[in-house]
Amino acid sequence: MAATYAGLSFESVLTDTNAEPAELVANNPLGKIPLLLTDDGNAVFDSRAIMQFIDRETGRKLYPRNPAKRTEVDVLEALCDGTCDCLLAMVYERRFRPEEKVHQEWIDKQWKKVERALDHLEANLPRTTKSLNGGHFALAALLGYLSLRFEGKWERGRPKLKNWPKKFETFFADYARLKPQ
Repeated sequence: MAATYAGLSFESVLTDTNAEPAELVANNPLGKIPLLLTDDGNAVFDSRAIMQFIDRETGRKLYPRNPAKRTEVDVLEALCDGTCDCLLAMVYERRFRPEEKVHQEWIDKQWKKVERALDHLEANLPRTTKSLNGGHFALAALLGYLSLRFEGKWERGRPKLKNWPKKFETFFADYARLKPQ
């Protein structure tokens, strides 16, 4: 989403991380996505590192220059990325463990973290205008993933957060096409 917004051309490749494809593992020893392979053959991995790369390559289009505003964006991005980590851990716990070994107490602990983060976001939604930033894209990715994997389980009591993607899409029309699906 951020690369499209900032005008950086790219080719998206669907990847099954469980298959540990050679190109993925050779370029990210963790075998995780996202992974960006640059035109000059360098590998950039982790959402925040990729966002920083996009920002540098596109003339600083994703992050404010003002230090206080930049810190706000960085914290929002970290909160959204960390929340996605909790959600992914929950999905993997259910997907890859035999049912009798699923640790529900641990899943519940992760969900409490998610709920705290979502309640914080509901109370502290970022101002959203045509000048989008890295935090907006992290939030859009988080809400897209929630809608994909946890629809109907997070929205109650969070009307501003539930409706935020519609506002975001007014400033970034490609959201419907690029959100997690």
